[in-house]
Amino acid sequence: MSGRPYVLLSAAMSLDGHLDDVGPERLRLSDAADFDRVDRVRAESDAILVGAQTLRRDDPRLLVADQARRAARVAAGKPEHPLKVTVTATGRLDAGLRVWHQGGAKLVYTTAAGAAALGDTLTGLAEVVVLGETIDLGALLDDLGARGVERLMVEGGTRVHTAFLAADLADELQLAVAPLLVGAAGAPRFVDPADFPDRRLTLAEVSRVGDMAVLRYLLRPESAVERDRRFLRRAIELAHASPPSPTAFSVGAVIVADGAEIATGYSRETDPKVHAEEAALNKLDPRDPRLSRATIYSTLEPCSQRATAGRPPCTDRILAAGIPRVVIAWREPSTFVVNCVGVEKLREHGVDVVELPELAEAATAMNRHLDLS
Repeated sequence: MSGRPYVLLSAAMSLDGHLDDVGPERLRLSDAADFDRVDRVRAESDAILVGAQTLRRDDPRLLVADQARRAARVAAGKPEHPLKVTVTATGRLDAGLRVWHQGGAKLVYTTAAGAAALGDTLTGLAEVVVLGETIDLGALLDDLGARGVERLMVEGGTRVHTAFLAADLADELQLAVAPLLVGAAGAPRFVDPADFPDRRLTLAEVSRVGDMAVLRYLLRPESAVERDRRFLRRAIELAHASPPSPTAFSVGAVIVADGAEIATGYSRETDPKVHAEEAALNKLDPRDPRLSRATIYSTLEPCSQRATAGRPPCTDRILAAGIPRVVIAWREPSTFVVNCVGVEKLREHGVDVVELPELAEAATAMNRHLDLS
């Protein structure tokens, strides 16, 4: 690929804007649900970047924890874990940090002085790249882009977030706000004072995750293709939650209106016969006015016929709901039903159907035990 990666800044902070307190132990801001959300964002990324100070203070592993998400990455032809990236101007990094010894390739960007200070400390543990006399984040992004990184997740800390925002190099910001106050003088904040670009950000989404509020801001417009890929990746994650079956596909579905999820579903979520699109639609009032402007993202082409008596095909449910747009990753093979014409049926009725075949491999990963020929 060419060009710089999409840069997503991610942070959890207190109501008064702190990332931590001043105690010796790391303040736990996120709850289990938010940790799972962060794990999902990691799994969707090609690389994760943190500053050297964060490595020294928190000693993170920067792994994708969920096994199904790791499997989906491998099925899509990606490494099990994203590339781990850190930035250090001084080269003050210890070879004993956990990040070097667990999962995934490692990359360290530094200055000429930092490289001299590192010496052979990280030999055999990480690749060291010298950016020059100073840390040039633009050059860093150029190098990551040349390495094939399309999506970079930046997890902090304060100096790193400040630098990316001040240089206007971020595309998206996800802030998880915890329901507590720190109030300690000297506690690290999300960003330091800086000369930031003088413009309002676009609030793209607000969601409740556990007991936290997650705010998603766009610093520049998200392309339609990037948005479709993001929600279809979410559907792929849901498909992995489907109870395995030797006689049915595992599918995930997400219904989106006005840029936000309004319902989700996956195969066999509520009973052994329910389809993903059906499970999602069942969670909404058929008269919900948002359906008329919604998009349904399904990992598999919606079915055009059902073997289960009394249950209409998912194409009929979508048409009855008045959903005008459908995005899928792959067409239904003749494993269980010969000649599925879900896409054709939807298009005949004026529905805009978009296919993203680049995500087909990931969308079929949980169905490898079936005959997909």
